[in-house]
Amino acid sequence: MKTDIINFEQRMDRSHYLAKRFSDQLKGKLLDVGCFEAPLREILKDVEYTGVDVAGNPDVELNLEKSEKLPFDDNSFDCVICIDVLEHLDNLHVMFDELFRVSSQYIIVALPNCWSVARQPIGRGRGHFAHYGLPLERPLDRHKWFFSLTEAKDFLNNKANKTENLKILDMLGNEKKRNPITTFLRRIRYSNPENYANRYAHTVWALYEKGDKARP
Repeated sequence: MKTDIINFEQRMDRSHYLAKRFSDQLKGKLLDVGCFEAPLREILKDVEYTGVDVAGNPDVELNLEKSEKLPFDDNSFDCVICIDVLEHLDNLHVMFDELFRVSSQYIIVALPNCWSVARQPIGRGRGHFAHYGLPLERPLDRHKWFFSLTEAKDFLNNKANKTENLKILDMLGNEKKRNPITTFLRRIRYSNPENYANRYAHTVWALYEKGDKARP
């Protein structure tokens, strides 16, 4: 799997990366599922943008976790994106299928590698990591699923394999920028690429193509 070395210090950094990395697909009518403050509305000036979320600045206010269906017809959008959202939903599988239903051609999905965040505090036996744990008050930003990069990749690949007229055009990971010597030594220590990715890659992206064009 290809890897881009990049740090997302803020939400906006991720949005700019998405806009640049997938510029060929982000055209026409675009649906942003789980958009929150919808930064892509301003970044992507030449698309017909629609953002969906329960909070923030969406065009359509919708509680994704309590919905069984997106409020759009089949094939309504040229491209549908869902970036670091599905892991927050109990109904992940239902909403995942909805992304494909409402897209006419492209679907872009990003999932986090939960293992990479958890490995240090678990290994040290102290500390905490975001989105999990047991805070006194129920947090709004909470993950419902805990999976490795390998599991995320398998899930994304199997969706394409089991869905008619759908294929993956691209799959890539993100890894934080580190000292080159440290990275080199870690790659030697964890020589199996999957083991290394499960420890140090923080995000996996999948670009799908749907429809007749998806078949060789």
